[in-house]
Amino acid sequence: QVQLVESGGGSVQAGDSLRLSCAASISISSYGMGWFRQAPGTEREFVARIPMYGSKSLYSDSVKGRFTISRDNRENTVSLQMSGLKPEDTAVYYCVASSGRRTYSIFEANFYDYWGQGTQVTVSS
Repeated sequence: QVQLVESGGGSVQAGDSLRLSCAASISISSYGMGWFRQAPGTEREFVARIPMYGSKSLYSDSVKGRFTISRDNRENTVSLQMSGLKPEDTAVYYCVASSGRRTYSIFEANFYDYWGQGTQVTVSS
């Protein structure tokens, strides 16, 4: 069974940084990897995606310039470096993996085959 396990969440002040990590039980070299987030009462929101070979990462407008996604195909890990955190970044953050076989937009949750259990990030003002 495929497992994606996130870590690194926590409670921080506005302006602080956090680094989220995701450890996969599979070889991620054949998967596009990404992060979504979900705040209370909202739908899951695309945050960032990095393709199989790490080029041309994509970010939502709300995090562009503040968050950086990276991957290590040898270690089967994905990271999300978050800086300049804002209270509106408060959410549960999910690591996701996509085989690219699903016919949805890469910005849609249904595009992704596997999801982690999520890690909470809370940013206070």
